[in-house]
Amino acid sequence: MNIREAVVEFMREKAYKPMSVYELAYAFNISKDEFMMFQDTIDDMEKDGEIIKTRTNHYGVPERMGLVVGKLQGHQKGYGFVIPEINEPDVFISIANMAGAMHGDKVIAKITKEEQGGKRREGEIIRILKRGSKTIIGTYEDSKNFGFVVADDKRIYQDIFIPKSERNGAKTGQIVIVEITSWPEKRRNPEGRIVEVLGNKGDRGIDILTIIKKHGLPEEFPSKVERYAENIPDEIPEEEYTRREDLRNLQMVTIDGEDAKDLDDAVSIERLSNGNFRLGVHIADVSHYVREKNPLDREALKRGTSVYLIDRVIPMLPKKLSNGICSLNPKVDRLALSCFMEIDRSGKVLDHKIVESVIKTNERMTYTDVTMILRDKDEDLIKRYEYLYDDFKAMEELCNILHKKRMGRGAIDFEFEESKIILNEKGKPIEIKPYEREIANRIIEEFMLVCNETIAEHMFWANIPFVYRIHEDPDEEKLNIFHEFVHNLGYAVKWTKDVHPKSLQEIIEKIKGKKEETVVSTLLLRSLKQARYAPECVGHFGLAAKYYCHFTSPIRRYPDLIIHRIIKEYINGQIDENRINRLNKEVEYASKQSSEMERVAQEAEREVDDLKKAEYMADRIGEVFDGIISSVTGFGVFVELPNTIEGLIHISDFDDDYYIFDEKKLSLIGEKTKKIYRLGDEAKVKVSKVDIDLREIYFELVEEEEDKEETDEKINF
Repeated sequence: MNIREAVVEFMREKAYKPMSVYELAYAFNISKDEFMMFQDTIDDMEKDGEIIKTRTNHYGVPERMGLVVGKLQGHQKGYGFVIPEINEPDVFISIANMAGAMHGDKVIAKITKEEQGGKRREGEIIRILKRGSKTIIGTYEDSKNFGFVVADDKRIYQDIFIPKSERNGAKTGQIVIVEITSWPEKRRNPEGRIVEVLGNKGDRGIDILTIIKKHGLPEEFPSKVERYAENIPDEIPEEEYTRREDLRNLQMVTIDGEDAKDLDDAVSIERLSNGNFRLGVHIADVSHYVREKNPLDREALKRGTSVYLIDRVIPMLPKKLSNGICSLNPKVDRLALSCFMEIDRSGKVLDHKIVESVIKTNERMTYTDVTMILRDKDEDLIKRYEYLYDDFKAMEELCNILHKKRMGRGAIDFEFEESKIILNEKGKPIEIKPYEREIANRIIEEFMLVCNETIAEHMFWANIPFVYRIHEDPDEEKLNIFHEFVHNLGYAVKWTKDVHPKSLQEIIEKIKGKKEETVVSTLLLRSLKQARYAPECVGHFGLAAKYYCHFTSPIRRYPDLIIHRIIKEYINGQIDENRINRLNKEVEYASKQSSEMERVAQEAEREVDDLKKAEYMADRIGEVFDGIISSVTGFGVFVELPNTIEGLIHISDFDDDYYIFDEKKLSLIGEKTKKIYRLGDEAKVKVSKVDIDLREIYFELVEEEEDKEETDEKINF
């Protein structure tokens, strides 16, 4: 434990009373020589909001002093919520108590009203620790004496004033990037200067470019990084052939989507004479080219992950590597890190071996073709890939064995419909459909999962610093709400205080194919914590796995890249005490940075999807669809269509009665008619309105014909 963690833990003890820096130094046995360094640490902790300094210069942790440190989430109406850094409820901040804070700022809030009667706790912001962003994207509007920018992100509700001298040639209606020069105060808007004009609203690609800029995603690689990549030779050095295991004669394939260009995993399979399988997972050896702290490595760590935005990719590594020398293209020699596993008929990994290798894949297969071979028994494709047909059959068999074993131990397998958005050459969405998760996708999924587990367990017992993929146990309160909801739906579930994933998996199994499947799955997913990267191996709740890591995608994820490096050093006996000390710091930083960048990527990807879904539905106003109620709130219900698009029916559009929200049963109940709209109910809806800027889609209910006829008869009578 480092000194910062020790100080926080000490201050969280019940007996602790706020101390001065001298008292703390005494408590921690700090010598005179160490005092200045200790004081600097305490000052840094105070600046970061980890600890709080009182008016009398005494220190304590925020939560013991009625304070909350967290990120401010703004709202377009001017109020906001502080999302605490530690696991506790959000704090509502009224517009009068924002104290000049803006969406995305790290703040300290003082609690002024505790949670009561279902109402959130309230507070006021007393300090801004760190501004969320110095640049904001929005639309420029010109007026006589000054200009102003309306932020694209509606959670930033203030307009930004632009003096005439700082407008940088921007014209009304243009999308711009503004740099804040003066932060808001109680009755004063922020001021700024325009640093870049992106273009006119409606220009092709400007919408996605705006999202890229808003999330601070890099568009190009620095020239130093590009130059470094270009200088990497295309040929494999001779010494690598001699020191690695030569697997070029081993039959193996890559299986990916049609449009994938960064092929980082290949698979091989053999049936052994004892009835077991020998599965080989061969991953591109990116770490051979991206050495520690070289320009490629620094840039990859900064990016953390590749970002996939429908019609474009923001890669973690330059194309020379991601689509070139690191991509396992067919029939060419490539460097790899291979993991061989002997797996028995019950799915147990009996033995494994990790080796540095040289490989040559036989074919670049697609999910579609392999699915057509296995599911549809497509004769032409079977003939074309005759020499691989037995391998594909063995892969299918092993996939089913591994899946059965995983389900047997209680892994939660969400059958969510992901969407595939197809754009035309102008960037306009022309089709949105559920993404197929067929047998070929499942083969790769199961093989990668078992490989990731095998590697994680191997390195855990080696007791070497490592980056694990962890998924902590869920929040008890959220799970209880979920349990009550499924109980009200009529599902009997075994429930104990320490919930095992198996109990949750049983619910998922029971609802499969039923109309409430998506709803229950979504609610369960919301009850679980988010998976993240960490140096500690605490297991993966959702997968019901004790050991788990990400090993299989080093072209597009930094954790996979850093652990390849560690694995290679370990199997080559190159890790000593000094290296362990250095690695401890490196894996801690890489875990935190990769988790943060993964969140940014997810937000940007979701926002682009929501934008294109809104655009798609804007052309379908007045059209009628069948859907299912996917969420019920006090302000209305959300309905999801079969193509995964979701829209809101606002409470004000239920015009046949006054509806009351039942939080426990997640339903709206009519006061007089007692009509109920609940999660999972089918609904026929009409698209009534779309706000592309806010990515919002609105529906209204369409009366069923029988209801309408009944009403007409009553009127005639």
